[in-house]
Amino acid sequence: MRKVLLVEPVIFVYIFASSLTSPVMQQFIYRKLWEEEYNSTAISSDNSSHCERNKSSPTYVMQKGVQEKTSLFNMQLDLTGAVPSLIVAFIIVANGDHQGRKKSLVLPSTGALIADIFFTIISYFSLPISVLFLVTFISGLFGSMATFLGGGFAYIADQCHDEKQKTTRIAVVDLIYGVVSGLAGLSSGYFLREMGFTWTFVTASLLHVVNIIYIVFFLEDTVHISEFQQQAPLSYKEHLKETFSGVYMLFKTAPSKKRILIIVLLFIFMTYLFTMFGGSSLFTLYELDEPLCWTEVYIGYGAAAFTSVSLTSFLGVYLFSKFLKDIYIVFIGIFSYIGGIVMAAFAKTTLLMFLVRVPSLFCIMPVPVLRSMLSKVVLPSEQGAVFACIACLEVLTGTISLSVFNVIYAATVAWFSGFSFLLSASLCLIPLGVLCWLLCTSWNEEDLALLVPEEAGNGDFNAVFSMEKKNKRR
Repeated sequence: MRKVLLVEPVIFVYIFASSLTSPVMQQFIYRKLWEEEYNSTAISSDNSSHCERNKSSPTYVMQKGVQEKTSLFNMQLDLTGAVPSLIVAFIIVANGDHQGRKKSLVLPSTGALIADIFFTIISYFSLPISVLFLVTFISGLFGSMATFLGGGFAYIADQCHDEKQKTTRIAVVDLIYGVVSGLAGLSSGYFLREMGFTWTFVTASLLHVVNIIYIVFFLEDTVHISEFQQQAPLSYKEHLKETFSGVYMLFKTAPSKKRILIIVLLFIFMTYLFTMFGGSSLFTLYELDEPLCWTEVYIGYGAAAFTSVSLTSFLGVYLFSKFLKDIYIVFIGIFSYIGGIVMAAFAKTTLLMFLVRVPSLFCIMPVPVLRSMLSKVVLPSEQGAVFACIACLEVLTGTISLSVFNVIYAATVAWFSGFSFLLSASLCLIPLGVLCWLLCTSWNEEDLALLVPEEAGNGDFNAVFSMEKKNKRR
């Protein structure tokens, strides 16, 4: 059977299924906690949530209490799945350089399928939500979104031999992520209202089944395993040694300038993700609370509005990359996020909350651009190692940021629910400061590009730095 080298459909289906269940699960937890805490229902006859605006009403006090409990429960749930998914992301994505990329696509899809099946059972039989901790841990053992995207980005990097093409294709994946998650968020409200929790989880499960079939039977791997490797498979210890040695050698053998550049870029990537993940993760709870009191459908509209941000961020990367250096594109994206999140902190009407997306039009640009910058710095044989580092940082940073911001939101929601958004904007000063430092140093993107010899090809910056050393000796 002829196989294809097209991974974008896999990413499309996985993100749609995951983004469909994410807001639904948050609302499921919110309602279950309400029912367990007050022995009453939080939904009306049309399957929509009730939101109390009168601050003197006892229901309003109950509503704030459930908001706090939901925020803390989400934090604990994220921590439960973080540790196993962090380890799996590091091992599987790094091993992709030698064992193939498909494992990092199949395992997270299988884990997501198992999780959705359990979500269906919990919803249908009205099991205690404490079971979710076990489900999240088991799902984490198969990897997570970071493992999947790490493998996906490495798969794409294997196919790109031009640096501008690499930036564009990585930006396309982030565009798919934004557009599809927006569409899934929009449809999640209607799924929930028309079908309820159980059938929404069933739909997501079926999508993951289709995805696994495509990966196993129709997707060609970009890393081909030799017959010798197939006949003499490595032991478990050798696998671990090979995995960690790849990442270790990435930093150990690299010239100092290259090593510092990788560390600085990873730090910028990590700090920006921390602020962006933490701030944007609170939107659903913020919108459920007064004075917005959005229904499931409006929450879906809000998620769909994120589609426009993904599209404009992709167009921004495509156009700005023709005239600006990568580092300036990152600057524009961070300032765009600051404008949107500050506006969200003071959004008290539905119209204003939707308009938050206007200043945030380019807020996603730093993510694909930083990924591309890191990919350009390393050899083709080091793509898995660098994307393993990125995947681990995504899991670690995402988990810590969600935990921190959920705790802060729970502590501040009673007196100013927008405080967490202002904090997120303030923390953006850290990556901005490091970027300014990077501009003030001797590192220059164009200088490095000029030093790359033709035979190095595909961003072989090791050759660049070795040439620099020779020039210094002379």
